[in-house]
Amino acid sequence: MSFSQVRNLLEKNFNACINNGTTLFTVELDKDKLWQVYLDSFPEGTNPVYRIRREHDCSCCRHFLKNIGPTAWIDDNLEVHTLFEFDTGSPDVFQPVMDALDAFVKQHPINGIYLSKDEIVGCYSSHVLEDGKPVVFRHFALTLPRHLRSYGSSIGEKKGSYVSTKDVFKRSLEEISVEAIDTVMELIQSNTLYRGNEWKSQLQKFREYKKTYDRLDDAKKDLFCWKNAAAAGSVIGHIKNHSIGVLLIDVSNDMDLDQAVRKYEAIVAPTNYKRPKAIFTKKMLEEAQKKVEELGLMDSLPRRYAVPDDITVNNILFANKDTAKKLAGNVFDEMKEETAINPKSFARVEEIPIDNFIADVLPTVSEMEVLMQNKLEPNLVSIIAPVNREAPGMFKWNNGFSWAYAGNMTDSDIRENVKNAGGKVDGVLRFSIQWNDLGEYDGNDEDAHCIEPGGNEIYYGNKSNWQTGGALDVDIINPTEGHAAVENITWPHKRKMNKGNYCFFVHCYSNRGGKSGFRAEIEFDGNVYSFDYDKPLRQGEKVYVADVTLNDAGEFSIKETLKSNTSSRETWGIRTNTFVPVSMMMYSPNYWDEQNGIGNKHYMFMLKGCVNPENPNGFYNEYLKHELEEHKRVFEALGSKMRVADDPNQLSGLGFCATRRNELIVRVKGNVQRIMKIKF
Repeated sequence: MSFSQVRNLLEKNFNACINNGTTLFTVELDKDKLWQVYLDSFPEGTNPVYRIRREHDCSCCRHFLKNIGPTAWIDDNLEVHTLFEFDTGSPDVFQPVMDALDAFVKQHPINGIYLSKDEIVGCYSSHVLEDGKPVVFRHFALTLPRHLRSYGSSIGEKKGSYVSTKDVFKRSLEEISVEAIDTVMELIQSNTLYRGNEWKSQLQKFREYKKTYDRLDDAKKDLFCWKNAAAAGSVIGHIKNHSIGVLLIDVSNDMDLDQAVRKYEAIVAPTNYKRPKAIFTKKMLEEAQKKVEELGLMDSLPRRYAVPDDITVNNILFANKDTAKKLAGNVFDEMKEETAINPKSFARVEEIPIDNFIADVLPTVSEMEVLMQNKLEPNLVSIIAPVNREAPGMFKWNNGFSWAYAGNMTDSDIRENVKNAGGKVDGVLRFSIQWNDLGEYDGNDEDAHCIEPGGNEIYYGNKSNWQTGGALDVDIINPTEGHAAVENITWPHKRKMNKGNYCFFVHCYSNRGGKSGFRAEIEFDGNVYSFDYDKPLRQGEKVYVADVTLNDAGEFSIKETLKSNTSSRETWGIRTNTFVPVSMMMYSPNYWDEQNGIGNKHYMFMLKGCVNPENPNGFYNEYLKHELEEHKRVFEALGSKMRVADDPNQLSGLGFCATRRNELIVRVKGNVQRIMKIKF
């Protein structure tokens, strides 16, 4: 067997495995040692000295072996193969050499991919003159297929990119669990994950890689990643570095699912995005059902409105024994009672803290009415009871009653939307605007502005004033269709604010055809002033809302440019800005039966004729007893699903949290009639 024949067999072996697009990998070894293995592996007497060097000690072959000798490819069974793994047909001369080279290369790890700028590696033949006659020498050489060739500086970039993809691909396979993939896939399937469908096919493919990877022994895992990094591609190969990868890693690390999804949404979702569904999976649902059945709470889930007969006497602070109006006059007198009342006209009535009102005033009262101001609409509340009165309680307190505020929240929609957009709503002075919230898309760019005392203007071009603490913390430029757009300016402390006038206005920076106008809120000292401007704003138009003055005594006052909402309208079956009879007054159910300290205390004024039109949630996660907290994602969905049916005798009215500053004007009758402003 001649050297030329062996060389041809090597080339045939290479072409059979590599010409179909197989990736050729480099192996991390000492190339000088590889060359020495080649020379030393010829059997004795088969590599004699030719002139001053051994016959096979050839600079052309040395260059070839150092260039492409340290390479290998990986088959579908994750077995490694080399250039030298073939039958030479020469057991006495060349086979021992090829076997030694094959074994030496396989002892070392893969460290990259092979690419060359040359079409031919090595030299097929060379010619020299001996005694005036040409002599031909044969050498190792290969013609490379196109996929192993590259040009210019891109070789280094391509090699580095492959190694990077392989490394990240392996870390992704190590750090992401199959359970996490299945959880995220289920969220996508239920349309709970924002833009999740964009990742569906990639996650399905990555899951296949992951399941195969987990079945391999450690020796094969690295080879699997080298072989599949190219097929996976840059997206799946780098999946842990993408937004969906952040979610997968967090879920794999047992982060609370709600927290993990919020973190993901903070990366990919617009600032005013609100998730349409509660987050839970089939597995979570099964586990929650098992726990509910175990605790015997299946009958506690169906909910209804509470009615007066549900409440025991010891839990009622006040009951109006006769809620019918006692009018001695004619029909005109009755209509006079329904006339809207401007709340500002009661600015100087007697003020009293709520606890003093309960202790000192309420025992003497036979009738009570409240002034249902427009700003109190977010305080509308209903008490909810279990359908089965004998069902065991599933809440932290010792009864089965809960409560739900208007819109299933205690904040106004503007305030809530500001919070969802990342704005602060707990400062001493707040100016918020909202538009694109009336069904028809309004893509205008409306801007909230405030001119502070001294002339500094807070707006999108000057978002904060470190001296006063005033800051624009939400700035919506391009409203999203179907989502209200908001902007928000707040001041956290009075002590830093300058005394004087704060002028608030809205500027239409860009008119894009919107016709809905805007709504605005100004809040200070627990009072919320609401403004509606229902005219379309022209390009560049400024609409002044109000001026708020901070005086030397640290007191705020307001001068309205637009008229705030003090006109009467109907909500929950009652007229706003009119006095409405109170049928019952009580604490929230978590403070019934002399319970104390189980969450925040709420003071509830149940109003005659007040009917909730919203079908509120049956319960909320924060109410659930400790044993159910681990299933809170399922119960969040159940709370919205177990909505209550309408009941004209329901206990609905106004609720006030003990930890939130607010006030309520009441008209009470005992031996005398008094008008009082209750401070919460």
